[in-house]
Order: sequence, then structure tokens, then C-alpha cells
Amino acid sequence: QVQLVESGGGLVQAGGSLRLSCATSGRTFSNYAMAWFRQAPGKEREFVSAISSSGRSTYYVDSLKGRFTISRDNPKNTVYLQMNSLKPEDTAAYYCAASPRSLTTRDYYLGSTYDYWGQGTQVTVSS
Repeated sequence: QVQLVESGGGLVQAGGSLRLSCATSGRTFSNYAMAWFRQAPGKEREFVSAISSSGRSTYYVDSLKGRFTISRDNPKNTVYLQMNSLKPEDTAAYYCAASPRSLTTRDYYLGSTYDYWGQGTQVTVSS
């Protein structure tokens, strides 16, 4: 079993930045592919970004490329999401997810890929 705990959300003005963290425990973090998803009120959950277990491969939804950066620190069992130039439409609950499996590129983008999820952290961007 893997426990995921997100932090770093909050209220920020448009154009500002936040860094989300997802701390994990329970199993060998370096064996897990990690991802961030988000869900805005009244909308479906959507993929934001993912990173391979080694950290060598990263994946982003096209609309966020250049503003968001995913990274991981395996010795600290933590994955990060740096979010810059935030917009009101980035307002959502952000969720961290983990998968221990070997994934194809397509797999990284799918919520069904991930076996473990955090409780989420709220990001609110004011205009």
C-alpha cells in the first residue's frame, strides 16, 4: 500500500506561482510512475502531468506545456508540480497519483492507470 499526501495548494493571484508537493510512504517510491491530475467544480478530472519512475521521462497535457513542470526527488519520496503564470482556469483540486507498473506512453495520460491517489490539494487562482 502506498500513501500519498499532497500539499502546497492555496490562493494565488493570476500570474503567480505555486509548487505542489506529493509525499509518499509505504513502498519503494523509485518504482512508481507518478502523475498529477486536477478536477474543477462541475468538470471531469483531467490529466495534468506525469513522470516516469526514473524521472527521465515527463508528460504534459499540451495546454499546460511551458507553464507547469513536474519533477521528483526519489531519496525524499516526493514528486513536485511547479506551476507558473497561473490563470483563473487553473483553479481546481489537484491530485497526486502513483502506479507501480511498466507503462506505455499512452498509459501515463489515463486516470485508470494509477492505483493510488492522494486526497487532493485545492488551488484557487483569483483574477
